[in-house]
Amino acid sequence: MRIARFSTGGGDPRYGIVDDDELVVLAGDPMFSGFDTTGERVPLSRAKLLAPVIPRSKVVCVGLNYAEHRADMGETGPSTPLIFLKPNTAVVGPGDAILIPPVEGRVVHEGELVIVIGRIAKQVDASNWQDYVFGYTVGNDVSARDVMFSDGQWARAKGYDTFAPIGPWIETDLDAQNVAITTFVDGELRRSGSTADMIHSIPEIIAFASDVWTLLPGDIIMTGTPAGLGGFTDGQTVDITIEGIGTLSNPARNR
Repeated sequence: MRIARFSTGGGDPRYGIVDDDELVVLAGDPMFSGFDTTGERVPLSRAKLLAPVIPRSKVVCVGLNYAEHRADMGETGPSTPLIFLKPNTAVVGPGDAILIPPVEGRVVHEGELVIVIGRIAKQVDASNWQDYVFGYTVGNDVSARDVMFSDGQWARAKGYDTFAPIGPWIETDLDAQNVAITTFVDGELRRSGSTADMIHSIPEIIAFASDVWTLLPGDIIMTGTPAGLGGFTDGQTVDITIEGIGTLSNPARNR
């Protein structure tokens, strides 16, 4: 089932189940209110798709989770998942602009599978990980790469507003253990890989992250990017496709 968060030009955001080229409107946020419908249908062509969830507290990210990407970065990484946070103010939706800040060096895309947490999770046992997952979406862990190196840590480089696009919707029925991830910039293939190549699996990531932080419903976990060339500039468009979910597309603009 694909769950979208959308607007039609006025009022509060609404939620709907994607049914071909229509949205079956839900009575409320399905994460908290279930899947009761209102009887209304809205054509996708009339809807503005929004970020499918706004994390209540945090965006958890996993760095260096693909061996080839580690090699590209010249890093070995720890034996445990390398986790860090983005603020929820970095989140934007499909079609929203990635605003490039006036900093020196490259701003890069990192197309990633995103886990959407569906219930309070603390010290989750890896064997029970599925009980805490609402679904999956597509994410872009945008990074000011040279700022990462100059700062010696990642908070500023990865935390700018608009540096966590997600969407276009949440897929609740996905076996995410082996799905393809591709990233294009203006139609040129830049990154390609599969979640089967992740160093740390989804169960391991959820168990590890929830041992550090309490994960709240709506929090998201970006699980790492495959290897590839990552730079983009003003006026270009980044398209990230994950098999079984869809495509997240965002233009880039200078701030």
